[in-house]
Amino acid sequence: MELKEIMDQLALLTNERTKKYYVSNGASEPVFGCTISSMKPLFKQLKFNQRLADKLYDTGNYDAMYLAGMIAEPKKMTKQDFDRWIDKAYFYMISDFIVAVTLAEADIGTEVADDWIDSEKELTVSAGWKAYEWILGTRKNESFDQQRLKELIEMIPIRFDSQPPRAQSAMIDFLQAVAISYPPLHEDALKIARVLKTKEIRFSETKSRIVDPLTHIISEVNKGRLGFKRKHVRC
Repeated sequence: MELKEIMDQLALLTNERTKKYYVSNGASEPVFGCTISSMKPLFKQLKFNQRLADKLYDTGNYDAMYLAGMIAEPKKMTKQDFDRWIDKAYFYMISDFIVAVTLAEADIGTEVADDWIDSEKELTVSAGWKAYEWILGTRKNESFDQQRLKELIEMIPIRFDSQPPRAQSAMIDFLQAVAISYPPLHEDALKIARVLKTKEIRFSETKSRIVDPLTHIISEVNKGRLGFKRKHVRC
């Protein structure tokens, strides 16, 4: 199946309610509004195919970009490939839930994420923190550089107020992931959460997020989720 046929198949999956949701979160035309579940049969046909993934991503169509993330082969992607993908991520659902998720399955995931965290571009920074979050939730504890993770959580209260909102939100998600999915730094992450306290992250005049990492972490621990790992990053 080639690009045109895939795009025709995606167009048939148009869902106006889903499209409205994507647009309300920042998606712009072209976008069909395909649900993730509706794309899974198409994914099963295509399987993993980096050549097609790049073509789909380059269309700029949000649904095609999401499908690109589903069929991508992260271990075949270079840093230059990931940089190209993040440069084309124009809103957070692409940067944080397509690019970062794909990066999290790459062998160079933390290397690229470290570079992105120091970027001056909001969505690049956000994707760097989010990639770390996804990686923490799937890889064995011994695969991490504990000192590097400690440096990152200690960086959060220092940089937080100077960062744009999507970066702030991703920082909080990363901190919570360290506290829950990486027990060696659980107590360290709790200390940072106590320093941050409750904050409101404002994305726009009408959209904001209230974050209380300490309460969230304690709640997850009480549910028995300390040390939680998932089998896969991607759906």
